[in-house]
Amino acid sequence: MADVRKMMGKQIKTLRRARGMSQEELSEKISINSKYLSAIERGKANPTLAVLVRLADSLKVGVPDLFNYELEPKELAQLVAGLIAEGDEIKLRLAAKVLNAICR
Repeated sequence: MADVRKMMGKQIKTLRRARGMSQEELSEKISINSKYLSAIERGKANPTLAVLVRLADSLKVGVPDLFNYELEPKELAQLVAGLIAEGDEIKLRLAAKVLNAICR
C-alpha cells in the first residue's frame, strides 16, 4: 500500500508542478493544510476520496489520472518481481508467454 501512496503522491506532485502551482496554492484551493498535501505527495498520508476528487478537479484531471503514473525501471522490476513471487503456475506460464511474444 505504501508504494501505491508514494507513486500516487509523485503523480500529484508532477501534475501540480506542470500547472505551475505551489503546494500552498493547491492546498488553499482545495481547503487542506499544506503540510497534509506535502504528506500526500511524499506518500505518507492516505487522502480521502473527497480530497482526491478536489485534487483532481483543481488539477483539471479525472481521479483515475491521479493513479496513472509512469514507473521508473527499478520500480517496474520490483513490481514484476512481486507479481512473480505471488503468482501460481498457471499465471506464471501465461506471463511467460506474453513476455516471450512481446520480446520477439
